[in-house]
Amino acid sequence: MNTIAQTEVSRETYWGITSVEYAVFYLLAFITVAVFAYGVYRRFARYAQGDDDSFPRVDDLQNRIASAAKIVLSNEKQFNRDLYGGLMHSFILWGFLTLFIATSILMIDEYAAKKILHMTFWEGDFYLAYSFIVDAMGLLFVVGIGMAMYRRYWVRNHRLWDRHTSTEDDLFIWTLFALGIGGFLLEGFRIYISGFPDHEIVSFVGYGLALLFDGLGLPTTGAAQQALNGGPEYSAVANLGANAETLHWLTWWSHSLIAFFFIAWIPYAKPFHMISSFANVVTRDEKAGQRLPNVPSDLDATNAESIDDFTWKEILDQDACTKCGRCSSVCPAKASDRPLDPRNVILDLKSYREEVDAGGEEKPIIADGGTSVINSETMDSCMACMACMDACPVEIEHLKSFTRLNRQQTDQGDVSSSMQDVFQNVMQNGNTFGDSPRNRGDWADDLEFDVTDAREEEVDYLWYVGDFPSYDERNKQVARSLATILKEADVSFGILFDDEKFDGNDIRRVGEELLYVELAGHHVETWEDCEFDKIVCTDPHSYNTFKNEYPEVNFDEFSDDPMMPFEYDEQWNEDGEIDVLHWTQAVEELVQDGRLDLTGTELDYTVTYHDPCHLGRYNDEYEAPRELIRATGCELDEMPRNRSNSFCCGGGGGGLWMDFEEEPKPSEERIREALEDTDAGSGVEKFVVACPMCMTMYEDGRKTGGYEDEIEIVDVAELIVEAIGKEDEAKVEVAAD
Repeated sequence: MNTIAQTEVSRETYWGITSVEYAVFYLLAFITVAVFAYGVYRRFARYAQGDDDSFPRVDDLQNRIASAAKIVLSNEKQFNRDLYGGLMHSFILWGFLTLFIATSILMIDEYAAKKILHMTFWEGDFYLAYSFIVDAMGLLFVVGIGMAMYRRYWVRNHRLWDRHTSTEDDLFIWTLFALGIGGFLLEGFRIYISGFPDHEIVSFVGYGLALLFDGLGLPTTGAAQQALNGGPEYSAVANLGANAETLHWLTWWSHSLIAFFFIAWIPYAKPFHMISSFANVVTRDEKAGQRLPNVPSDLDATNAESIDDFTWKEILDQDACTKCGRCSSVCPAKASDRPLDPRNVILDLKSYREEVDAGGEEKPIIADGGTSVINSETMDSCMACMACMDACPVEIEHLKSFTRLNRQQTDQGDVSSSMQDVFQNVMQNGNTFGDSPRNRGDWADDLEFDVTDAREEEVDYLWYVGDFPSYDERNKQVARSLATILKEADVSFGILFDDEKFDGNDIRRVGEELLYVELAGHHVETWEDCEFDKIVCTDPHSYNTFKNEYPEVNFDEFSDDPMMPFEYDEQWNEDGEIDVLHWTQAVEELVQDGRLDLTGTELDYTVTYHDPCHLGRYNDEYEAPRELIRATGCELDEMPRNRSNSFCCGGGGGGLWMDFEEEPKPSEERIREALEDTDAGSGVEKFVVACPMCMTMYEDGRKTGGYEDEIEIVDVAELIVEAIGKEDEAKVEVAAD
């Protein structure tokens, strides 16, 4: 091994480059930076043209940036449900950032330390550590790119191929690969030509390539002539007229030009996600999905008549999309062959925006018949389950844009006839069934005790029963079970009887905002006249809208409107002084306090549990229903898709009232999963739910899927009542003995 003479362990930065080439290099660098800066300016100038957002996005910026950096650097969202993808992206990101930092260190040493301070720190131990880390992380970077290529081209992962897949995706990945490989080739040629300096062994990848060149007999300038004359240095490589210096020069310029192209290209294509994605995470709404943008009181305001109606954050969402397809892979609508792909909606809007900005012809954003950017049937398909948002690694808020599209659709009168019937029922009778409000409390007639009228007496729990437990025969059983539980726990509770109306959650997600405001105003005004400690909801949809959305409504904007049947003009529960609970949360507290006499041995069923979207993904409540199931003695066998990965029943976002030609139905697929994919398999006796809409959808799916004889659909409340009955029987037997 030969050692070149040097006073310090280091190397020349621009080794083998002439002064003229040096000047050309920096001219190109200046042009590259200028093109990059102009592209970034154009992007952010376009965001400034977007509509204002209804929520603060850059408040507490320091903590937002710190939180975003943690999310991005840890790649925690990439690892969600996809270990391979998480590792792949981590290798690429960490490697890329290391190489970027390494280049920045070189610039600081060359132009600050040397030229201003007349010293260098890029030598000795620092240089050795630098070289080792750069090689290690550079190798990780190349491995990550290789994993991406394997998944894209060999496995052909279905998520990555769709109508928005284009040559820019190929160019992006191949450019990164060329940068990674080119850097190592450049290092290998330099080490080989320099005579294998001992200290360069820390650059283990480059050193290994240098050994490969040596084994191939690659000539240097001094040996090239002998090689071409057939001398002792002759090799097949030399016979081609190549030598290490020439290859080093070609590689240096190729690597530099590719790097310049990539940097200049960033703001104009897919690589911009490296900037827009981080910005998207920084400006994310922590309550995205739980709350939606408030409807403007100005009736002339538009929702999505043109692309300029979208907020700057919704435009940023479009640019942040990396086409990874994670949202598409978890979407229950897409899995059921409904015409919705969350990724394509976001990218369709982006493509249209870019076409219009380039002078293209404008067209309707959403309409029937394929004449618009988005087809009405596509948005009808959305179940508002929030799975797409939960899966998105760059925090795209799909539901915000989807709701905007639904509002526009409703404004245009393009909603389905079945949803129009629902709107009419709610407007005329206050419920989605179109039944008389006087019958709302009839479900309680079969109870052995009277239910308190919360309008007349003070209660601990003001119980919002909801439409389906009030009018649907199957869910009335659940309402009676819950009433029995509360009575058994000896807590005071009451209901509003005919003053209770539909909560408005789902019609809001379909786009009927003004009717939603009318319902919200009615309820908060009614609650103001009642005395209670907490609001308890049967339905997770009600729980979500009361807890997260009613406090966001500016009732003062609507209270003077003669069309609005309320005079309430305050911000309801703005500080969260009134607790809003799903019934499972309330009853879990009662069980923990010993108010229900359960030993945890009463029942011995093998059951599985379905997480409702509005309780789980929306509000992060997963354990209360499970604790109650365990309290009955049942053995809980989890489905593979549980908690935040739960698969929607198909009823959300108005889906319960719409008819789709879908195969399989989401409810049928979920029951199949319970019977085939759980550890107990067909041994699962009961499919447990905690949502009236889920009960309705799964009872239907059990029939249409042919599962009536294989499994029973029950609510958690029904299990508890059965367990209480078993405990009472046991007490009677003990007393008799």
